[in-house]
Amino acid sequence: MTAQATEDKDGRPPRTSSFLVTLLKRGTPALATATTGLTDEIADPTPLRAFKRISRMAGAVDARYNDGLLLRAARYVVLVPLAYRIVAVPGAFGAFVSAHGSTGVVPVALVALCSMAMSAFGIFWMLRKSPFRPDLAARLLVADLIVTVGFQLVIGLAEPTAVFHDALGVADKHLLGDIALLTLAIGIPSGLALAALSLPARLLSDFLNSGSANFAQAWSLYPTMFGVLFTGIGALILLGLGTRLALAYGIRNGRLAERAQQHRMLHDTVLQTLEAISLGGTGESGDRLVEVQRLARAQAMELRQTIETAAAQREEEASRPLGEKLAALAAEMARDGLRAQLVIAELDEDTLSEVRQIALRDAVRESLRNTMKHSGTDKVVVRVEERDGGIAVITRDHGQGFSPDARPAGFGISQSINARLGEVGGTALVESTPGSGTRVTLWVPF
Repeated sequence: MTAQATEDKDGRPPRTSSFLVTLLKRGTPALATATTGLTDEIADPTPLRAFKRISRMAGAVDARYNDGLLLRAARYVVLVPLAYRIVAVPGAFGAFVSAHGSTGVVPVALVALCSMAMSAFGIFWMLRKSPFRPDLAARLLVADLIVTVGFQLVIGLAEPTAVFHDALGVADKHLLGDIALLTLAIGIPSGLALAALSLPARLLSDFLNSGSANFAQAWSLYPTMFGVLFTGIGALILLGLGTRLALAYGIRNGRLAERAQQHRMLHDTVLQTLEAISLGGTGESGDRLVEVQRLARAQAMELRQTIETAAAQREEEASRPLGEKLAALAAEMARDGLRAQLVIAELDEDTLSEVRQIALRDAVRESLRNTMKHSGTDKVVVRVEERDGGIAVITRDHGQGFSPDARPAGFGISQSINARLGEVGGTALVESTPGSGTRVTLWVPF
């Protein structure tokens, strides 16, 4: 689903909600709704004021729709706070040992090892190949929350009062990572709830350790907590709006590419046939009618084959090397009256991707059709060779030629050749002189 949802499965209109609000309330899983409500205005290349474009990206989505691929990809964001805990907790433990040596080291070492083990398991669980289970993920988050609070209490019970606050700093690193984890995984309300819960947990830990609760000491971590929350909020907003903008641009560019492909197909098939009919000879009317009927039948068959068996053709062509593709093209041109002499040097064709082979083959086809229409000759030489880190195909005829300055590039050269090769990083060079024929050099990189 890449456009605005229209109706639910039961026929009711979708339940729309602001994407930004949904994102902040639900966390990264809200990215699964990002493909709904996309409009052309979001990807409009016309310069806009930043706030106006942002407001469009943060517009309405169908809150009940879930794109499976986006949902799976969004979950990997939680790897960041998990990785933070794996780095920050040992760092805090190292600082504690450096400051206090072996005093109270055993309880804080157990907290650090348990934190690292849970974070490592979380990373492993997220990266495993098994299907994602939301129910199990919820249980793991609850278990992590319980352990986070438990770390505070363990430090309060087991650490000597003299090193209590420094030991608590190790558990605090796990706490900060958990706030970021919950904020990203299930939204800002959960992160705020953990931050609020941590105050009584820290007061209780202080009471268990010294028999009194130091409110100022317990509150001292809150500026850092709020910093983590704001960082998580900023990450959510940037990730969410960036994802919507990228999706909108991708859809827009995909439509433009599809449109260009359709134009090329019409130019290379229907238009070529119509031009061949209009440029036909002056023979007997009966013979001319037979020729027109032959061209029409051939074109109808080609269009039907293109529409109905495009996927099968792509699979078949994928197993054929470039040399065979060009040989088949030469045979196709021969049926239309153009004799193409194919000269192929020894090539390392395995290094040329299928996409570039197809683009090169189709560009050669358009070049040969131009030769057939405009050169005044029925012979052409097609040479294939490795050149400049890629493969070049040079078509050379000794026809009437033309002056490039007097004849600007038409759709065939600009779109069927230049644009097609440009999409795969290739280039095209047309050289011609009146009376001396034409040379077309088509090149794509490996």
